[in-house]
Amino acid sequence: QVQLVESGGGLVQAGGSLRLSCAASRRTFSSYAMGWFRQAPGKEREFVATISWSGANTYYADSVKGRFTISRDNAKNTVYLQMNSLKPEDTAVYYCAADLIPYRVHVTNSADFGSWGQGTQVTVSS
Repeated sequence: QVQLVESGGGLVQAGGSLRLSCAASRRTFSSYAMGWFRQAPGKEREFVATISWSGANTYYADSVKGRFTISRDNAKNTVYLQMNSLKPEDTAVYYCAADLIPYRVHVTNSADFGSWGQGTQVTVSS
């Protein structure tokens, strides 16, 4: 249907930075909102950040606001998550996702996303 491939995860010290990338195969990539979610061991998947179809609107979980930045490059069919000032509680598998329908602006619920990547591990040491 649509292929999403995450990359950029790894091990980093507390206070450090990582940039995650998500490459999408969808030809109409620019018409769909995109998001990042994460899941820690023993926890349910949670919302991290989303960006509207146009890129004009971004939304963040309170726990990452001011530290993480979501962006998109439609020419490269790629979504990014810049993560700064990382904390041990940020440790999780991070998943990229694409919205089910085009041209939506405010989408933060995982149920609204129909395509998911395989995930990339982020580990923050203390």
